[in-house]
Formats: sequence, C-alpha cells, structure tokens
Amino acid sequence: MDQPPLEDTQATWPVVSSEDLFRDDWVLALRRDVVHVPGHGEETFRRLVLEHPGAAVVLAADARGRVCLLRQYRHAAGAWFIELPAGLCDTEGEDPLVVAQRELREEAGLAAEEWTLLGSTYSSPGITTERVHLYLAQGLTEVGRGGFEPTHEEAEMQVFWASLEDVLEAILDGRVSDGPTVLAVLLTVTRTLSARGAPRE
Repeated sequence: MDQPPLEDTQATWPVVSSEDLFRDDWVLALRRDVVHVPGHGEETFRRLVLEHPGAAVVLAADARGRVCLLRQYRHAAGAWFIELPAGLCDTEGEDPLVVAQRELREEAGLAAEEWTLLGSTYSSPGITTERVHLYLAQGLTEVGRGGFEPTHEEAEMQVFWASLEDVLEAILDGRVSDGPTVLAVLLTVTRTLSARGAPRE
C-alpha cells in the first residue's frame, strides 16, 4: 500500500442515526451517532460525540523571556493546574484571535502588539469536536481587565510569571501537564530554535 499524504484531510462518513443524550442552552452537547463504514456493505458502528465550540490559548511572552501563567482549579480532574490564559470560542463566527485577545485582557490584564498563530489542534478527535487555537503574544502592555469580574474557579485563580526555560523544564519532568499549555510551550520553543538555526540569506 502506498504511503498516504502526510496531512490531515476532511471526510464525513454517513451517519445512519443520531441521538442527543444531552444538550444544554450553553455550548455543549453529547450525542450518540450510528455511522456507516463506506465500502463495507451494511457495516455500522456507534460513537459518542462531545460537541465543543473550541478554545483559544495564549502564550504571552515578555521582553525578559518570561511567560504569563495561571494557577487554576479544575474540578473534572480534581487538581490545580498551571495553565496559560484561555477561553472558549462560544460565539458563532467569532475569530479565535479575537477570543485570544479578549481572554488575555480579562484573565491577565494584558494586551499584545504582535500575535502569531502557533497551530490549531484537536484535543481528542476520537470523541470530541474541540479544536484549540494556540497563539504566541508579544509586545505586552498592562491594560487592566476592563471591568471583568472573575467568578467560580476563576475567582481563586492566581496570575504569575515564570521563565520559558523553567516552564519547559516543569513540562519535561511532569510537573506541568495541561495539554494546551504543553503544546504551546513546545511549539514556541521549537519555533525559536528553528529561527535561530535558519540559514541567513
């Protein structure tokens, strides 16, 4: 068999039936689909799908090489996590960059002059539609939260700074395990190393 192209490709197998197991008036839904396997007669299989609007995550780095971090409680995992500023893309049609800019202001009181899309990844494509957009923000200024009042878990959230090197070390030795944070840091480090190693024209 020939090697397939080294890229993701969009495809939708036929859905024979779909049943909502849960759907709220916010942004989430859980459904059960019965899917037909193309080219395999009448073969079908069942899959649970968690519908999720996606999220934007911001690695905000200052001129001193420090990263803006959050320490936030996450009930589902039963732990406090070291994370980056982030938020849901819960307004239909809204640019994830706009979400990233808003979350950086609301959670960290910062604005940035330069924005770079590090990448967009699916959290767990076997079960959820969640896609996370990862941004690098530079040229930071303090602007305040613009009247945003944190509630629930965010009310106890701590904002602090650490060097990119220290965050990378914490990831590599397992002290920091939030998926989007890990990805954003590794992509940033890889991009930095690649830029340093690029041949001069």
